[in-house]
Amino acid sequence: MNVYLDNGATTDIAPEVWEAIKSAPFGNASSLHTLGINAHQTLMEARESIAQAIGCTACEIIFTSGGTEANNFAIKGTAFKAKKGHIITTKIEHDCVLNSCKWLETQGFSVTYLDVDENGFVNPENLEDAIQPDTIIVSIIHGNNEIGTIQDLTELSAICKKHNVLFHIDACQSFTKTPIDLSLVDMMTINSHKIHGPKGVGALYIKKHLRITPLFHGGGQERRYRSGTENIPAIIGFAKAIAIKQDNNKITTLRDKLIDGILASVPGSSLNGPKENRLCNNVNISFEKVEGESIIELLSLSGISASTGSACSSKSLEPSHVIMALGRDIEAAHGSVRFSLSRYTTEEEISYVLETLPRIIAKLTAMSPLQEV
Repeated sequence: MNVYLDNGATTDIAPEVWEAIKSAPFGNASSLHTLGINAHQTLMEARESIAQAIGCTACEIIFTSGGTEANNFAIKGTAFKAKKGHIITTKIEHDCVLNSCKWLETQGFSVTYLDVDENGFVNPENLEDAIQPDTIIVSIIHGNNEIGTIQDLTELSAICKKHNVLFHIDACQSFTKTPIDLSLVDMMTINSHKIHGPKGVGALYIKKHLRITPLFHGGGQERRYRSGTENIPAIIGFAKAIAIKQDNNKITTLRDKLIDGILASVPGSSLNGPKENRLCNNVNISFEKVEGESIIELLSLSGISASTGSACSSKSLEPSHVIMALGRDIEAAHGSVRFSLSRYTTEEEISYVLETLPRIIAKLTAMSPLQEV
């Protein structure tokens, strides 16, 4: 049996999305001839469809090449406009946010990286204490890509509004999996390939009347925010992927079956992140005295695809910065495995994992030099 449980890294493109992509016009949406006008109309329809789905106006959606670009755009675009100031983020962000902030520190900006608790939650009091007179933006991941923690936007947003600070969220993992009230944020990053759409397309929601500095300059597409010929097929696929409904309750039930089954059958296993307020498709488990990479390799030989954390850093030998931020030790970080489900995951697949994984862990534990003598 082949079981794909690495949907936090990327998802299979839905059949309906493939059909939508194949129908895309090939014209340049900036051209004035009929083919260009048709492409422009298709682009506008896709933008309107996405805007309606998330609860904003079409002019507030700026298409990008994906979540990484959108996060860079939100943070750097705000910084470039302000020219100086202070930024707040957390220690459990995606690398594209952390590395953007680290780079901005070399350009004269100051950054506070907030601690989180043992389940990955930001303490609102810590956020308020970190705000300075020159704070220009708070950027916090909504649903964590490794441990699934869903932050409480209501309290965090209230603090940002109280101090008149922009609030940006990275919703690449949480979008379509949990409700998001756009009135709570100023900017929001979403992307396509986490929700069964094509790779290479995402979007940044920018609240109306908010102005930030573009990263790209050229022909002035996307309301002069993001120059470059729009990727019409990918954008159409993105819009279609959003429009397809999924049963998050079913995914949650399978998630909990996997969590409970692993914790019950594998001695020394522990859940990373909360049981409640967790992404419906996320399972992250640490295993004692075994390496996550070894688990992944043996799972793969059994036809099961999973990961050791974020796909962007899964080839790194460094321990997960997210697991370490929870206060776990290096052994727990190195022994962590992420299983991420999708609308296509079945109960039979979860049962197969629960049959296979304990044998793999037992084998690795018996071989481990970390075993106590």
